[in-house]
Amino acid sequence: MIRVVADDKIPFLKGALEGVAEVIYLPGSSITRSDLKNADCLVTRTRTRCDRALLENTKVKLIASATIGFDHIDTGYCRSAGISWTNAPGCNASSVQQYLVSSLLYLAGRMGFKLKDRTLGVVGVGHVGSLVWKAAEALGMNVLPNDPPRQRTEKVGRFVELDHVLDRADIITLHVPLNRGGRDNTFRMVDRSFMERIKKGAILINTSRGEVIHEPSLVEGIRTGRLSGVILDVFNHEPDIDRGLLDTITLGTPHIAGYSLDGKAGGTTMSVRAVSRFFHLGLEEWLPPHIPPPAPHEILADASEGGIDQLLWEVYRQTYDVSLDDRKLREGPEAFEQLRGNYPPRREPPAYSVRFARGHRELGEVLENLGFSVLADHCV
Repeated sequence: MIRVVADDKIPFLKGALEGVAEVIYLPGSSITRSDLKNADCLVTRTRTRCDRALLENTKVKLIASATIGFDHIDTGYCRSAGISWTNAPGCNASSVQQYLVSSLLYLAGRMGFKLKDRTLGVVGVGHVGSLVWKAAEALGMNVLPNDPPRQRTEKVGRFVELDHVLDRADIITLHVPLNRGGRDNTFRMVDRSFMERIKKGAILINTSRGEVIHEPSLVEGIRTGRLSGVILDVFNHEPDIDRGLLDTITLGTPHIAGYSLDGKAGGTTMSVRAVSRFFHLGLEEWLPPHIPPPAPHEILADASEGGIDQLLWEVYRQTYDVSLDDRKLREGPEAFEQLRGNYPPRREPPAYSVRFARGHRELGEVLENLGFSVLADHCV
């Protein structure tokens, strides 16, 4: 029987492997080499830095990360040491989409603009960026997609250069991997030059990695008015974030954009199946036994008055209100890690149905495009 060491905060994992493996659960940020000395497999998240210091002279043959990113894994060392690794690409893409829609609707209400009058620049159009693009178009926004690797590979005209995004976009959202150097470097891509080129009064959103932003340049962009708003879900030096930076931005959340139950379940599912394939455990079709439904799962709405963005916000915030996570972080930024580890259940729009007392067809169509089940016979 194989031995598995797993991050104790990975949801739905407990009980999944116990019939075919010995499983030891530990806090991800405090897993040590001695913990892995006789382990065959490590199931982890981003809080465990998987490098030579952790893995040398251990028996680990596979690292399965239940996360979309893998910059916490030293892939070069793993290759040289003969350690295989997997991540969970796209597992939380729809969760980040939910976060972005909530953020956009919140901004429209707070800053008094209509989304259909705004252009969104999507920098990085992978699993997450593609869904954000789709949602933004459902909201009536003009979208400028930027993805140099895809543009080179696909050779189609739908992608635009970053300078075009910076010049034209009213809101820019980052969905890039953390690349430290090379042709597609993203480390500190948001620097002084970026700020000098960005459209004056633009809004910046980052849910990718904190290190893609040079935070002093960001603060300068806010101070000089280059940016009229900033939303950050990720920061440099997490969980020890800069309180001064938090005080200057529009919304700040503790790295939870991808933390819906649906996204977490997806990441765990992909990891369990990867471990099963590697060690031939027979769990290739495993699924979490039960994802708790939202309570209530039916949203009642009166769409007889108000603009479309306001009405959408009144519905959407009942599934996820990004400002509540912002409030919790501001009340205690030192609790960043606890807020992540004890994040309350959040379900995505497909888990909900919307029933209108009075409404109109346009709103119902937008909600359906955002994933809700709409009782169309109640729209008049």
